[in-house]
Amino acid sequence: MNGRPEHFTVREEQVLSQIRRSILDRGEALSVRELGVAVGLRSPASVVYHLQNLERSGALVRDGRNWNTCRLAR
Repeated sequence: MNGRPEHFTVREEQVLSQIRRSILDRGEALSVRELGVAVGLRSPASVVYHLQNLERSGALVRDGRNWNTCRLAR
């Protein structure tokens, strides 16, 4: 068992959708601030909170130190 939940919250789904769209369009994920604007979060800390939850659940894999180097897990 990989610990990945069957369902994500609505906000987590929005974050994943924006990351997926950005990777397809630009070749990389959005920055934390850009992602916040895209999903309607004002605080970068709240964006990071959701990104960390997605990383812990196995939905995202971060390749570098920054979040815009993350990729969707398979």
